[in-house]
Amino acid sequence: MKANDAIDPITLAVVRGALETTQREMTLTLEKTARSSVFNVAHDYSNALFNHRGEMILQGQDIPIHLGGLMQAMKAVIAYFGGDVHEGDVIYHNDPAMMGSHILDCCMYKPVFHEGTLVFWSVCKGHVTDIGGPVPAGYNPDAKEIYAEGLRIPPVKLWDKGVPREDVIKLLLANVRSQRDWEGDLRAQYGAVSIGERNLLALVKKYSLDAVQRSIDELMDMADRSMRALIASVQDGRYVSEAVLEDAGHGLGEITLRATVTIDGENCHIALESPPQIPYFINSYEGNTYAGVYLGLMMFAKVAPPYNEGLYRCISVDVGPKGTLLNAQIPAPHVNCSTTPMETLADAVRLALEQSAPERAVGTWGHSSGINIAGFDSRTQEEYVTMVLASLISGAGATAHMDGWNSVGPQCCFGALSSGDIEVLEYSYPIQIHRYGLVTDSGGAGYYRGGCATAWEVEPRNHAMTAVSFGEGRIHPSIGANGAASVEPERTLGRVELKHGDEVVEVRRKNTVMTIQPGERVCTINPGGGGWGLPLEREIARVVADVRNGYVSVEAARIEYGVDVDTRNWSGMRCERRAA
Repeated sequence: MKANDAIDPITLAVVRGALETTQREMTLTLEKTARSSVFNVAHDYSNALFNHRGEMILQGQDIPIHLGGLMQAMKAVIAYFGGDVHEGDVIYHNDPAMMGSHILDCCMYKPVFHEGTLVFWSVCKGHVTDIGGPVPAGYNPDAKEIYAEGLRIPPVKLWDKGVPREDVIKLLLANVRSQRDWEGDLRAQYGAVSIGERNLLALVKKYSLDAVQRSIDELMDMADRSMRALIASVQDGRYVSEAVLEDAGHGLGEITLRATVTIDGENCHIALESPPQIPYFINSYEGNTYAGVYLGLMMFAKVAPPYNEGLYRCISVDVGPKGTLLNAQIPAPHVNCSTTPMETLADAVRLALEQSAPERAVGTWGHSSGINIAGFDSRTQEEYVTMVLASLISGAGATAHMDGWNSVGPQCCFGALSSGDIEVLEYSYPIQIHRYGLVTDSGGAGYYRGGCATAWEVEPRNHAMTAVSFGEGRIHPSIGANGAASVEPERTLGRVELKHGDEVVEVRRKNTVMTIQPGERVCTINPGGGGWGLPLEREIARVVADVRNGYVSVEAARIEYGVDVDTRNWSGMRCERRAA
């Protein structure tokens, strides 16, 4: 193929398929070789491919909050090293002050060289089990500054021209708990980025560097055209929306985030406003905030693949001045930022965009409200630490076409994550899981019902277990769309229950560090998704089916939907809905 020849559709399709297959193979490599349950069970990792300029050429269908910030992080790493990048190098990084998301998301970057020239980057980001600091698993609700959260890693070479720097790797391992899991996940990431490198070079060998690069340029142009067409199809104007961060019980009060969206032809500008940063772990640094903005945009846009950096060429973002909650600077604590406040920020951006095209409005997804656990495993004589992804599965928001999906939220990460089998978690850690299932009445009422959330209840075996709660959705319900609202929204809220056996002894709605003894249990109950449309217009047959399936109680059917359900013959009839 000559340099000036147009890329034929078949070559373009093959290159696109090869890139997508490479990303999936990187993902499978992590799943099959990683050691921690956060990686090999929950799949809390993301893979992406970049060109030599640091532009994302393929965004895997992984964790949105990872991928949206990787574009800024990749460019920061390139700028940090300048020309000091060589074949065989592998760079590691998590520092939010240099466009990282939060310090638990550690990212590996492998430059790909062809005939001595840098042509691509193969990148893998994953949520590690621990990052040092005073609280296992990194989420410290009592941290007043970033130094009380864990280890910050500015861009550093772990492999230098193909030679592993064991001194640096050992330094990292010396600062974290659960070192076997940590090192195993690190080596799995190396395997993933190496797979990316291998496949990219094989593609270049088969089709030539010029053909592959021109195909990639066309794929990025396709994404650009897709987003521009979407933006151009909505009403020009200036749209403002706000969303509220809950007071998590630390005396800081509720916090309002504002997004102003300006649509001008095929261009979109998103400006953020937030208060000054606070001494609490929900501040967001710049790179992470970009991810929240892009998440809100993509929830609105719903454009078709390809997914790459071309999508965002027509989008400009102003995250606000330095030192604010959405553009934090050192020493602001931040570890909870990849869920809270990003889900709230994504809501604000999406709600503003929906004003330009109300027909695209959807119910809000339930926010993150989970726990991490840690303790000493007498079977292995080692400390264990894990983020329990199964503990924070909420419900999806309803749309104009269907009920919200059950047990797939929150939107920042789930859909790509999985909870894993209870038996695997009980085998891996000295715990017993007493409950894991859907929560009746957790989905917001509407003509289309919000998705139901889950409850996850655990008891430690033969040891005192540390449990750290994080997140929100315990005070404010998920927002409904097109008139959807619950009469008794408290049914849809999340909470943390402390139990002795089957008896609930305390309910908590703030983020705390807890010690759970054998015989005691901690149960996280998650918030459900928001509904769509007027609940009283929901078809009787759908309400009856919801009651029969355990999604809605008989009482809630009457109160929220105005339907009396007869469980003897599974029929229903309209009744007068009781006021709140």
